[in-house]
Amino acid sequence: MSIPSSALGGGPVLLDPWSRRGRLPLDGPLERASVSRATLSFVTGLLGLAGAFLLFQFVVTPVLLVAQIALREGGLSVAQLPSPDRLMTAYTRELVLSNGIGQVVGLAVPGLLAARLHSSDWAAYLRLRSVDGRLLLLALVGVVGLQPMTQWLAQVNQQLPLPESLRMIEQSQLDLIRQVLDGQMGLGFNLVLLALVPGICEEVLFRGYAQRQFERAGGPAVGVLLSGMLFGLYHLRPSQVLPLVVLGLFMAYLVWRTGSVVPAMAVHIAHNALAVLAARYVQGHPQYDLEALAQPSVPGYAVLGGLVIVGGVLYLLHVRAARLRAS
Repeated sequence: MSIPSSALGGGPVLLDPWSRRGRLPLDGPLERASVSRATLSFVTGLLGLAGAFLLFQFVVTPVLLVAQIALREGGLSVAQLPSPDRLMTAYTRELVLSNGIGQVVGLAVPGLLAARLHSSDWAAYLRLRSVDGRLLLLALVGVVGLQPMTQWLAQVNQQLPLPESLRMIEQSQLDLIRQVLDGQMGLGFNLVLLALVPGICEEVLFRGYAQRQFERAGGPAVGVLLSGMLFGLYHLRPSQVLPLVVLGLFMAYLVWRTGSVVPAMAVHIAHNALAVLAARYVQGHPQYDLEALAQPSVPGYAVLGGLVIVGGVLYLLHVRAARLRAS
């Protein structure tokens, strides 16, 4: 379990029972600040998320998109920039590629660099370490059980009153997904850009860096809660906040309990991959549509069964992870 830093023989350290020596050096530039450790950790956690979000959404991704369009068209002036509607219809591949590369440069890289500002052992600071295969398998079983629960929560979320402007933003996201599927870029392309890349990059930032900071500021419970809730808000999908928060909380717990960010990455990738595969199935069956996929009807027994599965997974993880850590 991660706990606040302490001076133990030779300089400040962060106790981490999952690391080889049981502690990580806090020898980075940010650790020399004169403010309290709790305040520093909380502020840097929030600033890390906000800064990476702005860099990804408003700098890296737009620049990459414009550069790709300019290369394709042999040059581009400001007056020639396409409208949002034309972007989705004519430059779908460029949009998806820009988003994927933007996540690497705007989310993962800042997370890695921020960790180095705290510790020379930046990989362990981000919990980028291997995990026991049994814990990884339990995590993947858990995400399967989570599916009916998150779908039911999406139905509940849909009933909440939302401003029309926010609903229009979400509709544009659905339109982009439809364009990606209709673009026939291949299932492999979609899985890599929509499942693999987000699953790795977002977890480095949220569960790797931000959660570590929030745990240092207020303990494991605060770290798990803040990481999960902010993950739900980060996606800018108000009608999906509840299921995304639950997913975020599950992944945050996995990271804390297993001492590794790998299970959260695996769950994130699996969750997104299931969504891509479901959307691909819908594409080939005209009787369905993406709107129906986004808010499917979920029977009560499926939700109850999902609760039983997730509850069992959490119990087994709690017991087995504790034994592995003690061994």
